[in-house]
Amino acid sequence: MSRTIVIDPVTRLEGHAKITLKTNGAGGVEEAYFHVTQVRGFEKFCEGRPFYEMPSLMARICGICPVSHLIASAKACEAILAVEIPPAAAKLRQLLNLAQMIQSHALSFFYLSSPDLLLGMDADKADRHIFGVVKAMPEVGRAGVQLRRFGQRIIEILAGKRIHPGWVVPGGVTEPLTVAKRDEILAMVPESCASILLALDAYKLVTDKFQEEAAVFANFPSMFLGLMPPDGGLEFTDGTLRLIDATGNIVLDGMEASSFDEEFGEAVEPFTFMKFPYYRKMGYPDGCYRVGPLARLNLVDYTGTPRADVELREFKALAEGPVLGSFYYHYARLIEIVHGIETIERILAEPDILDAHVRATAGVNRLEGSGVAEAPRGTLMHHYKVDENGQMLWANLVIATGQNNMAMNRGILQAAQHYVDGNRLTDGMLNRVEAVIRTFDPCLSCSTHAFGEMPMVVELVDPDGKHLDERRRDA
Repeated sequence: MSRTIVIDPVTRLEGHAKITLKTNGAGGVEEAYFHVTQVRGFEKFCEGRPFYEMPSLMARICGICPVSHLIASAKACEAILAVEIPPAAAKLRQLLNLAQMIQSHALSFFYLSSPDLLLGMDADKADRHIFGVVKAMPEVGRAGVQLRRFGQRIIEILAGKRIHPGWVVPGGVTEPLTVAKRDEILAMVPESCASILLALDAYKLVTDKFQEEAAVFANFPSMFLGLMPPDGGLEFTDGTLRLIDATGNIVLDGMEASSFDEEFGEAVEPFTFMKFPYYRKMGYPDGCYRVGPLARLNLVDYTGTPRADVELREFKALAEGPVLGSFYYHYARLIEIVHGIETIERILAEPDILDAHVRATAGVNRLEGSGVAEAPRGTLMHHYKVDENGQMLWANLVIATGQNNMAMNRGILQAAQHYVDGNRLTDGMLNRVEAVIRTFDPCLSCSTHAFGEMPMVVELVDPDGKHLDERRRDA
């Protein structure tokens, strides 16, 4: 007899989701669906607002990656203003974005995924959390807490507060960096370097135990998209877009944010509020691509910092051509943390970082603008249209997690078909299916924009969880 298996909720991720697996009579999995069950309306909330308010409004989308939305939004606004921001402002934005990347990657690796990696996929679920990691490996646990604190503290120093800051504005930033703030950040660098090296050592000690998982955790050919500066290095804030195929050949290069809608489309499905971006020339669903740390390291020739380049060479040695296994998102995050710490130290040593000229001003010079930045989870697009008075008429946000949506759905099917026996379920089987999603570190509150495309179901249950009644509104 066929069976439906529901994992609800998917644990240790940001947001609300569930997974449905459908088995055949022999207990093998035939279908898998990743349902994002929450919906946000930010694209509609902003209509009618002055466009210069957009960065601070967009920062409210997410408490984990507000800086990415600040920067992508400000860049879209600057396209409307037709201005170039001062060099010191560009460097300060880079610092802020790197700090957010570090704290977000630390959250993903240590708090959400390290219980699986360091304690084991089959560990008792009562212990499979960050407190279990701290108990079993105190030094590693402390390193994770320290790295997250390091990133958050830099955001607080630069932008005034850790969550939903408003320091990034159209034209630059609101105030320059002071000597005291620079020196406070620099003083935290040595401990952070020690923490990430400890984490790398811990990861490398256990990674050989997960060769089976690495083979089936969303491991398949796809394209990869990310920002590329002219020199081919690792970049989070500026540059143009590059798309490569599964063998490393360049499909698109030098693409500006304003061309994104011409090259990429967004499909919807009835089982989720999250859209499915795809490369138009390949069509849907063949135009599947991935973004984020794995994509970025597959795209770059080098990171541009000493220790991160050593790690990048090890990463590149994992495969001939691009690394296709999503399990290695974990390693890519650690490498990016190394790069972030090294880059922050380098930028703070540059004399023009203290320049007082940090903001350009202008009025509405264009009625449309697009901005792109690399969020921790991947490429983030903001596209706005305004009237002559600068009031918002329309907005579209293409979120990194959404761009990984097809890959996540394919990944859970691949892992479930390998691990799940519908006639003999175990916690370890289902945890591995969830762990596929955690490799992508999805930010679900950011990414739910297909409003009205999924049926709304309201269930009434009693205090013991017994289903009493249900009402359904179809899309």
